[in-house]
Amino acid sequence: MSPEIRRLRNPENLDDLLNYRLFRLYASATSPVTRLMEGKWGISRREWRLLAVLAAVGRSSPSELAERSHLDRPRTSRAISSLVAKGLAQRAVTADDARRATVSLTPSGRALFEEVFPQIARLNARLLEAIDDELVLALDRALRALTVRADELGISTEPEVRANRRAGGSRRVRPIPGDPY
Repeated sequence: MSPEIRRLRNPENLDDLLNYRLFRLYASATSPVTRLMEGKWGISRREWRLLAVLAAVGRSSPSELAERSHLDRPRTSRAISSLVAKGLAQRAVTADDARRATVSLTPSGRALFEEVFPQIARLNARLLEAIDDELVLALDRALRALTVRADELGISTEPEVRANRRAGGSRRVRPIPGDPY
């Protein structure tokens, strides 16, 4: 087994963890996107994500948007409110239930998406210039397989344990079983 395979399959430190390596790639690759979004168009990455999802699927409920964009509902709600305030999205109450709403792009939101997406796609293409077509195919297959596995693990791993995002990471430290301290 090669050292690279061994380190990924049996991580010994933070730099060996797949999630950490993917996070570092994500952070580096999204930096120019964030600068464009915030500096040139005045929208956050989260707002961009919702804008792109709305462009792809059309009118959606806030819950559907949260699920499709992999965001929690409160963050999705705040981002929707911001997009509405900026005139890029509109909320409409559903006819059969005034408590439910749908969200869609305004013409300004659609125009912004059509202006921004090609630039983001060019950044994506430039990033992939680092690897040849054979590796692009292998990466695509690997990402698909890892996504399926991650979804399976998310469903099966300790379903009784829920993240308490309100408590934050620093509120209480749980003792490690068997740790004398």
